[in-house]
Amino acid sequence: MKALVFAAGLGERMRPLTDTTPKPLLRAGGKPLIAWHLERLAATGVREVVVNTSWLAEQFPAALGDGADFGLQVAYSREGPVPLETGGGMWHALALLGDAPFIAVNGDIWTDFDFARLPREPAGDAHLVLVDNPAHNPGGDFALLADGRVQSDGAAKLTFSGIGVYRPEFLLDWRRVIGEAPGAHETPPRFRIAPLMRAAMDRHAVSGEHHPGAWTDVGTPQRLLELDARLAGTG
Repeated sequence: MKALVFAAGLGERMRPLTDTTPKPLLRAGGKPLIAWHLERLAATGVREVVVNTSWLAEQFPAALGDGADFGLQVAYSREGPVPLETGGGMWHALALLGDAPFIAVNGDIWTDFDFARLPREPAGDAHLVLVDNPAHNPGGDFALLADGRVQSDGAAKLTFSGIGVYRPEFLLDWRRVIGEAPGAHETPPRFRIAPLMRAAMDRHAVSGEHHPGAWTDVGTPQRLLELDARLAGTG
């Protein structure tokens, strides 16, 4: 099973730190954020990882090389100077990911989630990991139903962790779903993944699970400092 790590974002909320370092390469607990993912993916048996890059893209091969230090083969999906958003980034990386289900994870989160729990063959087109709502997202994103399906609406929403398993078919109808959204007709196309998720949920093609453990969306310098302190055992 292959994996995609989203690492192409501009990291605007993390400035000035991201003026010179891409957010997934910022360090917490003594190593870059993305390194935590690569180590966990390798530990679960993943051997091939695609990293999509845009902002300060040249720093990723310099830091990660070909992945050998992690027991992986790392390939880079280069998007150019303008990031393609999550949906466009996933679509652009499909040539490297192949035609089997793959793991996708945001490069700017930290979690103790065990990737081995993820299904190798999701029941539908996608399987999402949801977490308890953090202070910066109190309303949550999606509802996890008792039968394991994920829906856009529900009584008690949870937050999407940025971790999921996707079939390539998840992107099959992307142009119809995205419509005339800005960037959709560029080459390569640029679009967000959330509309595709909601469209798949409408056809009952998204399953999910709740991770009650540690998870941090490292979206601000303060959250990075707090995470680093926790991982160092001082926070």
